[in-house]
Amino acid sequence: MQRQERFNLFLNYFTQNFPEPETELHYSNPYELLVSVILSAQCTDKRVNIVTPPLFERFPDPESLAASNAEEVFTYIRSISYPNNKSKHLVGMARMLVEQFASEVPASVDDLQKLPGVGRKTANVIASVIFNQPAMAVDTHVFRVSHRLGLVPATATTPLAVERELVKYIPSELVHKAHHWLILHGRYICVARSPKCLQCPLTGFCKFFEKNVKINVLHL
Repeated sequence: MQRQERFNLFLNYFTQNFPEPETELHYSNPYELLVSVILSAQCTDKRVNIVTPPLFERFPDPESLAASNAEEVFTYIRSISYPNNKSKHLVGMARMLVEQFASEVPASVDDLQKLPGVGRKTANVIASVIFNQPAMAVDTHVFRVSHRLGLVPATATTPLAVERELVKYIPSELVHKAHHWLILHGRYICVARSPKCLQCPLTGFCKFFEKNVKINVLHL
């Protein structure tokens, strides 16, 4: 099966069954999503959603966060992974938003990456979710699922390489949705350990299923 055919099957399934996917992070404006995505690095969305309500009550905008310090922010996010670094990043990010971007979250991936705590993945999430740009954020779920399905070649060994391969084949107007489809599929079905292949609707074109599961199923 050619890669374009795999992409077509992948896109057809999700556009028909999950036409409007959304992030599972809770937010009400671009600033809140930016904070949440920074906090979500190597941490679950569920944990972030527990932490952010009191954080946003205390720091409802970039100005209030910029006027604070890492020590105070730490008290709100201590249960998040790497709270020391993230506290510093959040304060630094807010100060740069205020000083260089008129307290507005920038739309461009390049500008977003100038902010403390914002790497390419985080920048792509913001550009995709807030601004509907064709930016593909590659986290561990996207990396794993795209390889298992055969959407990207085995030679794509870095997040950037996977990102470039995916955007080659996904129509630009669907990239921001495909990002969520891959993440949610990896979070709930194509999990890292013991993927739920027998519950998966994509096995008809999945390389992982073909190589690792189908033969065993046939011999049961």
